[in-house]
Amino acid sequence: MKVKIKACDTWFSRCIRHRDNWTCQKCGKQYDPESAGGLDCSHTFSRRFRATRWASENCLSLCMGCHRFFHEQPTESGIWVRELMGKKAYELLKEKKEQIVKVSKAEEREIAAHYRAEYRRMVAENSRELTSWQ
Repeated sequence: MKVKIKACDTWFSRCIRHRDNWTCQKCGKQYDPESAGGLDCSHTFSRRFRATRWASENCLSLCMGCHRFFHEQPTESGIWVRELMGKKAYELLKEKKEQIVKVSKAEEREIAAHYRAEYRRMVAENSRELTSWQ
């Protein structure tokens, strides 16, 4: 089942990729934040689980090749992500995804506004850090 990408997903995805320094967390390939083409926000547990859809601990940045690996090799990718997260964190996230959460259109707009503001804050913070080094 294909899940529709909404503004809240787009801004959340940008925050995740920025958090991960525009770098694939599996192979280490770095991407240009201006284009960011080829770098995905990959969900450990599908976006269809609303309780973890916008949970940062459920996501990591993966290049298209590594993201494809996740879908084509679920056993191997599952082992890798559990090792990356740690067993306890993985189990907590797995439990959280089962919670039933309803999100209204108004709440989706609030989520989008939150992550848009958060992304802008992250970018501004990076700019300040860069200028302080110069």
